[in-house]
Amino acid sequence: MKTTDYFRAKVGRKIWLLTGVLLWLAGVEISVTAQDKSSTNAAPAKEASTKTDKPDEPEPGEYNNYLSLGLGHFFVDGDVGQFKRKQQRPDGMFGGIEELHYEQMVGKKGLLELDGRSIFDNRDYSLKLGLSHPDIGYARGGYSEFRTWYDGSGGYSVRSNAWLNPYTDELYVRRGRAWFEGGLTLPDWPVLSVRYSYDFREGMKDSTIWGDYNLTLTPTPNSAVVARGIIPTFLDINERRHLVEADVKHTLGITSFDLGLRYGQDNIDNSRNILRRQGEPTRVRAVTQKESVDSDMFNLHGLVEARFNPKVLFTMGGSYTRLDTDIGGSRIYGAGYNSSFSPISPNQQSNDEGFVDLTGGSRVDQYVANLNLMLTPVKDFVIVPSLRIEYQDQAGIALFTETRVTNATNAAVLEDVMNSRLRRFIDVTESLEMRYTGLTNWSLYARGEWLEGQGSLNESQVDLDVGTTALLRQTDSERLVQKYVAGANWYPHRKVNFAGQYYFRSVRNDYEHNIDPTVFTPATTNNLYPAFMRNQEYHTHDVNFRMTWRPQSSMTFVSRYDYQVTSYNMQGGIGPYGVALADIENAEATSHIISQSASWTPLPRLYCQASVTFANQHTYTPAATLTGAAANLVQNGENDYWTGNATVGYALTKRSDIQVQYNCYFADNYSDNSSVSLPYGAGAEQHGVTATLINRLRKNLTWKLQYGYYTGHDRTSGGNNDYRAHLVYSSWQFLF
Repeated sequence: MKTTDYFRAKVGRKIWLLTGVLLWLAGVEISVTAQDKSSTNAAPAKEASTKTDKPDEPEPGEYNNYLSLGLGHFFVDGDVGQFKRKQQRPDGMFGGIEELHYEQMVGKKGLLELDGRSIFDNRDYSLKLGLSHPDIGYARGGYSEFRTWYDGSGGYSVRSNAWLNPYTDELYVRRGRAWFEGGLTLPDWPVLSVRYSYDFREGMKDSTIWGDYNLTLTPTPNSAVVARGIIPTFLDINERRHLVEADVKHTLGITSFDLGLRYGQDNIDNSRNILRRQGEPTRVRAVTQKESVDSDMFNLHGLVEARFNPKVLFTMGGSYTRLDTDIGGSRIYGAGYNSSFSPISPNQQSNDEGFVDLTGGSRVDQYVANLNLMLTPVKDFVIVPSLRIEYQDQAGIALFTETRVTNATNAAVLEDVMNSRLRRFIDVTESLEMRYTGLTNWSLYARGEWLEGQGSLNESQVDLDVGTTALLRQTDSERLVQKYVAGANWYPHRKVNFAGQYYFRSVRNDYEHNIDPTVFTPATTNNLYPAFMRNQEYHTHDVNFRMTWRPQSSMTFVSRYDYQVTSYNMQGGIGPYGVALADIENAEATSHIISQSASWTPLPRLYCQASVTFANQHTYTPAATLTGAAANLVQNGENDYWTGNATVGYALTKRSDIQVQYNCYFADNYSDNSSVSLPYGAGAEQHGVTATLINRLRKNLTWKLQYGYYTGHDRTSGGNNDYRAHLVYSSWQFLF
């Protein structure tokens, strides 16, 4: 039997089996309906009419608890990894407890609450238990876990039709949290609260740093062999966090106090795994870069709020944070992942650079102070001046053994290296916000924010084996950030209103680099990045408008338009001949986003909702105009796309509703640049439609039956990431 025939037969059997189960469950409502009809025919018309017209809905507050159960199956044809990434759902059968809520009064004021969820095969679990009393306090705890799905596919070569999958592309990261908190809320006493949480993240996800592969570019008169980074890479994630929080809040007269502390521990043990030159036995090599970080964080913060009179409110806050970090890791080339380091290996090639025995750490001290004053000098006018000051002191050191291959037949060169870094900066931010509502049907607001910062950075790199200094540099920096926002809301009529806003942001960074002239000569210091940068400047303008229109009570339209343009300017350092480089605009990004939504209820039984968004985004750079050998290496960025969704619902009977939902995504910015590089842009199309039948079998029992169809097409993968999927799902909700 062919693979396709086998797949269809297997899927067919599952569909028939699941359909039979659902039809059997549907028979519950059919039998109920038949009994209602037979009893109606046998009873007098007046009595039957009374029973039929009597509402069968629960009274408000009659049911406080509920349980929802569901069971479904995804039938996927095509790339399962891409389906899971786009839909964030597993393939195959899944189900369990969608939602569980139980509450019970304890005494006259106490409340016991239980909430839960458990979906098998999706590893989606949660449990929360809490006991509270408004005059005593509360105690709550819980656990939650879920998966985030990723697609581990790599790149696709159009000219060579190369598509490589050295490992499964159905990747996921498991995320979870366990927590407990308690508090005392005794009348006229300070409010005390303590919380502990444990978070984790583990699994594998894709990376955009791909391994290289030799391709033969065809058709061409003389077939050329080039290397392209298309082999997929994965990240192995293993992260843990412990966090303890404690807060005290109290009010004395017109003043409120809030004092808190935080202590956290982070443990990160990740690795980046790269496969290079797959399919070439003499060159294939696996790269494992391990990254280990252990950190301790302590934070102490406080807030004081005082209302001197109805027109004056003052707040003041402060925070101190200490972060201590230890690092470790390695970057090793070998025949497989997690290989041991060997100076001589048949898998190494010239220019392979790695490191082993990484140790070191950093220390960060951060001080923050905030002052805010809210004034209402006259009716309908509010002004809020504020001041924020931040100071940071950072120090770090790293020691490692660098491994560098100069010739594939020789042993790797080992060099012990020490890097050190010391950075200090202070930022002062002033802001002023104003709001005015004194004009009839108008609301006006404006805000300005100004940040001035100064800092210094000292960097050094020393080769410990020979005692030579590879880098010794001090950089002084200044930066200025300005933000302005102005907007208005207008309500000319009860059926229509308008809103408009303008936003501007400007960032300028200036650098002055000082390099020890006794160690380096000017000719060797021109390209010590980031010393190459003398200043960077960014300007962003954003304008958006919104209109809400209700031509009738059953119809609403919301329209929105956003326009944004950002320019990037840069001035480099001194050129090879001592000439200062010019200030240039190295990029400009523009964005137009138009969205429209509508809701309409033409009939009491029928409602419709729909929305559509179009984004027109472009990034232009002078590098795209280069000619010669650099032609087409860098292209302008194009990112136009459409998104849309629609929902239609209809009440078939008093007990039954049907709802249909549709969503789509479309992008056509694919640019085949395979002659000189990998193709850029997005070329994708996605559609999803679901139909749901809702039946209220009893006053406290609801049954839903759902069918869904999903499809996705991706041009950048040559169709290898395409998928089609069918969903059959049924759920029951019981109120009690």
